[in-house]
Amino acid sequence: MANAEAALKEAITAIDGALGAALVDYSSGMALGTVGGGKDLDLQVAAAGNTDVVRAKVRTMEMLGLKDEIEDILITLGGQYHLIRLLKSRGTAGLFLYLALDKERANLAMARHQLRRIEAELEV
Repeated sequence: MANAEAALKEAITAIDGALGAALVDYSSGMALGTVGGGKDLDLQVAAAGNTDVVRAKVRTMEMLGLKDEIEDILITLGGQYHLIRLLKSRGTAGLFLYLALDKERANLAMARHQLRRIEAELEV
């Protein structure tokens, strides 16, 4: 089992093209941990903004009466992928992993696979 800091470091090192990663509490919008980022990718701002995305999707699913779970949400930009993975492991309710990827260097399918593996090993 990996703690949040180790899981985020693994996301940055194990996933090709990773630019930054965060563990976010979507009830508060606060990043519980971040790795990477920089002047062009403020992970604190990304955590808060993507919290709104998660809340909107959860609300929409409720309004539609969908009895399903969100695995992940993908936002495709011109040069980046932004991947939001809602956590479902014991003790992780209300949390999501956020991963920003360089579109030219990343393999999206492998990134999703690695993020699922990291989630399975995460202990919060």
